[in-house]
Amino acid sequence: MAAALHHRDFRVLWFGACASSIGTWMQSLAENWLVLSLTASAFFLGLDAFLQQLPIMLFTLIGGVVADRNDRRLTLMASQWVQLATAAILAVLVYFHVIEIWHILLLSFTTGTAQAFGGPAYQSLIPSLVGKQDLTNAIALNSIQFNVARMLGPLLAGVTLAAFKRGGVADTTAYAACFALNALSFLLVILSLMSLHIKHVPAPRTHNMMGELRQGLQYVREERNIMALMVLGAATTFFGIPMLTLLPVFAKDVFGSGVEGYSALLAFSGAGAVAGSMVVAWLGRFPRMGLTTLLVQVFFAVMITLLALNRSLYMSYVLLFVSGMALMIVLSCITSLVQLIAPNEMRGRVMSIYLVAFRGGMPLGSLVSGYIASISSAPTVLAMNGVALLFVSAFFLLKNREIRAL
Repeated sequence: MAAALHHRDFRVLWFGACASSIGTWMQSLAENWLVLSLTASAFFLGLDAFLQQLPIMLFTLIGGVVADRNDRRLTLMASQWVQLATAAILAVLVYFHVIEIWHILLLSFTTGTAQAFGGPAYQSLIPSLVGKQDLTNAIALNSIQFNVARMLGPLLAGVTLAAFKRGGVADTTAYAACFALNALSFLLVILSLMSLHIKHVPAPRTHNMMGELRQGLQYVREERNIMALMVLGAATTFFGIPMLTLLPVFAKDVFGSGVEGYSALLAFSGAGAVAGSMVVAWLGRFPRMGLTTLLVQVFFAVMITLLALNRSLYMSYVLLFVSGMALMIVLSCITSLVQLIAPNEMRGRVMSIYLVAFRGGMPLGSLVSGYIASISSAPTVLAMNGVALLFVSAFFLLKNREIRAL
């Protein structure tokens, strides 16, 4: 299950990324609750998520070309420095009680811009650290660290916010502490990147940046398997990720709980995602991965729908655990298949195009779902998303032979 950790460079980067992810999830919970406290609006929750992910659609293709043309470590380090700065600025603004909603939205967009360049560099660097034989295991282990953080980060943030309550409301010092800890966590990734032994040697430049971008787009357009996987990944994030975006609304409006209830819901989802990642890590590259992915996605769609209809808090814990597990199996398998198909000299561009489709579904889904929830209700939106994803999964399962054969 931990085969990729035998590679020294991957192990160093994995532990650094894990610590940073815990800080990121601490900030995510605190930021979501801060937005809800400032605006009392599901729409602004969706807008904040949209603006953080919008740069993925705008700049990731350029980020992929940069990752293929330059040292991927240095590109990734620059991305970490920018994200460190945005988290630190947010901490200062909150600590001095001058925070406004437009500050949060602007910093979210800036963070997303840094991720648009760091994401392709990180995704395309991993195969260089472990080789193809352990690639699926490495991707699953990355999902494990990310989702261990998704489980621990919200709990730590919830404890921090609860510890600084005044009159039943979290003090701004607690929010500032969550943002400052996230800023410090990026230093661990930067130090990990500085200590790597393996260096990325860019391929010879045969075109200018736009020419190389067109070359990558042409390759993806002609590779039908990758195109199908990108559509499937976009649908999964568009209809599935709003389940997490709307959790603060569920905690507040459906279950009548505060930030502690929200952190518990998010932790159960994170625990399920860890379990799903462990399953993928244990299986590695297995036969009929494509067919398995489609079947698990059908199951995930059913779990989303049941979560929307459910009104029992304890049953919601179970459904969030199971749906988190299914979601991570689907996303890990799709990412693994794209990585395995893409050639190394074009991996940065292929992964950037994939990230546009995969992560582009997140802001659009969050924005649309947040808006509909603001005029109807979060459970209604979640039920609609579950049914829509079920139809998409059934279509691919019945009609797409390319994915079923992978």
